[in-house]
Amino acid sequence: MKVVVIYSGGMDSFTVLHRALNAGHEVLAVSFNYGQRHSKELDYARRVCAEASVVHDVVDITAMQSLMSNSSLMANSVDDIPEGHYAAENMKSTVVPNRNMILISLAIGYAVNEGASEVWYGAHSGDHTIYPDCRPEFVEAMQDVSLLANFDPVKVVAPYLYDDKIVILKDGLEMGLDYAKTWTCYNGREKACGKCGSCVERLEAFTLNNAQDPLEYEA
Repeated sequence: MKVVVIYSGGMDSFTVLHRALNAGHEVLAVSFNYGQRHSKELDYARRVCAEASVVHDVVDITAMQSLMSNSSLMANSVDDIPEGHYAAENMKSTVVPNRNMILISLAIGYAVNEGASEVWYGAHSGDHTIYPDCRPEFVEAMQDVSLLANFDPVKVVAPYLYDDKIVILKDGLEMGLDYAKTWTCYNGREKACGKCGSCVERLEAFTLNNAQDPLEYEA
């Protein structure tokens, strides 16, 4: 089966990408430059896809940042990246309004164009608290819309929708994946900060899997 994987270059989508490959699917990876603070994840994504000989497109949709500057993840935001766990109220500043709906819509169009039957992305239960577009209701609704919007049916698949990052990492470690090939930190500096929500959740997942994160951290 041919599937499109939305691949950010982070650890969740890295695991999703390899889960699709290990299932024997023909994978088309698509990454988006939507005006985020840095493009370091995209560099990691390019290298992984090149090594795995996966067809990979990086799509420039940076024009959308002019509409969404209130998110601290955007390059034109005046806000600092918040620190702490995703459950904290301050992490809501990292929400990019409607981001997944936009990205999934583009990926569905790509899938129809290429004759792919599914679009995969890395939503998981740890994101449900502050990211509405990672919730089961959203995934189900997007699939319903996808089936209505196209003559060729395209399913929206989030294989870890009811799992957390701990389970995602466990699955990836069992597949023998090298997480040095991923970048999760919201900051694009030489080393990961270890303090933003993304770093905190990643480090927690490694600790609870009794594994060592191969990335270098500032703290």
